[in-house]
Amino acid sequence: YQVASTMSFSEASRQLYISQSAVSQSIKSLEQKLGHQLFVRRTKKISLTPEGETLYRHIIPAIHMIETAEAQITENNTLNGQLRIAASDTICRYFLVPFLNRFHTEYPNVHIKVVNLTSSMCVDLLKQNQVDVIIANTPTEQLKKCAYTYTVYEFRDVFVANPRYFNLTGLSLDIIDQLPFITLERNTASSRSLHNIFRKYGKQLIPEIELSSNDLVLDLTKIGLGIGILPDYMFKNKEVNLRILNTDFDIPKRQLVLATNDTQESNPILQEFLTYFISEK
Repeated sequence: YQVASTMSFSEASRQLYISQSAVSQSIKSLEQKLGHQLFVRRTKKISLTPEGETLYRHIIPAIHMIETAEAQITENNTLNGQLRIAASDTICRYFLVPFLNRFHTEYPNVHIKVVNLTSSMCVDLLKQNQVDVIIANTPTEQLKKCAYTYTVYEFRDVFVANPRYFNLTGLSLDIIDQLPFITLERNTASSRSLHNIFRKYGKQLIPEIELSSNDLVLDLTKIGLGIGILPDYMFKNKEVNLRILNTDFDIPKRQLVLATNDTQESNPILQEFLTYFISEK
């Protein structure tokens, strides 16, 4: 096909990435097998014999069928469709964005839909099959009811303060009652975890301000309205205006958990997304 379409042994050899002598030998072998000469060879050019023209006419559609089949397989390997994700604002902004950016770059034909809700509300959406995957904070009891769960990141909550307003390097249980704290609202996994920690030490956490967003906690901490309590992954890029305070009490690690429903195995888009987090997948 290459020799007949280019009418050149040398050009065919370039397109096939083999030597010109190998092309010539292959044509000779084919002619011997068929018992007919396929090309008329002249000093500077070649042409097809009648038998060569007959074979070429049949080879053209065969080659096109092969190319069409390869193109169709390639298209089937290209992910198309939608990936529906639910996570809190904080998880999306400070943890998930790099993964979304990578996935969008590698699979631009996949439409990514992101829903921002609290972790417990994300679980509800997953159970209702309104999303394909969620990433939620622990402790979230509802996660135990999800079909598949994977821990994808461990973190701690940290106490942060603007040193212009709070001359502190550390935080002791003895002075907890004397300080204003800024936290998330009590119906969140983060807030429940904090209250459980203080209860363990016989203390009661009474926040000065309770908010619906960690970004708001961060903003109000910056202007000195209190000491913020935030997940440490928000400070991967160091916040120059704030100081992370050491504590004389233990703050247990928490987890970011990825969860899916029982349609995971039949969803190739979701399966590909999971490989970013789960190596054995």
